[in-house]
This record gives sequence, structure tokens and C-alpha cells, in this order.
Amino acid sequence: MRDVRDDEQPRDITFHSTVRADRLRFTAPPRTAVRFPGTGERASLSRSDRTNLPDTVKPDVDYRDVTVHYRLETGVREAREPAAD
Repeated sequence: MRDVRDDEQPRDITFHSTVRADRLRFTAPPRTAVRFPGTGERASLSRSDRTNLPDTVKPDVDYRDVTVHYRLETGVREAREPAAD
């Protein structure tokens, strides 16, 4: 499971997905990345909960009865006023 969350602010965008497979095989380790391009500071979350699939998969191994629940959330942080002296 991967969970990255930097605060509890409300999100502007949320995406949830569930993928299931009877059999899954990788010929090479997958290259994955999560990016939030654009301007402004963001508060983001990226998380996956896996069943029958390890965090690091091996090439040419059959993984059976796989389920992956994925959640992605991001939001622009509120601008903070500079502290008064």
C-alpha cells in the first residue's frame, strides 16, 4: 500500500478506481509515476490497496485473482497571508 498525504485540506479533484484480473503477468517491471503539473502549491494523496499483488512485482510471474483499489486526490492549497511583524 502506498499512502502519501501532506494535509487534510479538501480536494479539488478525486479519482477512485478498482481493477480486477483473473491472471496478471508482467514481462518487465512497470515504471509508474504520479505528477501534479501546473502552478500553485498542491495538497495531494496517491494510494493503492492491492490484493494478491505485491508492491514490487516480478517479471514472468503469474499473479492470480488480483484486485487493486486506487485513489488519487489533489487540491490547490489556500494562499497564506505573510505573518505580520
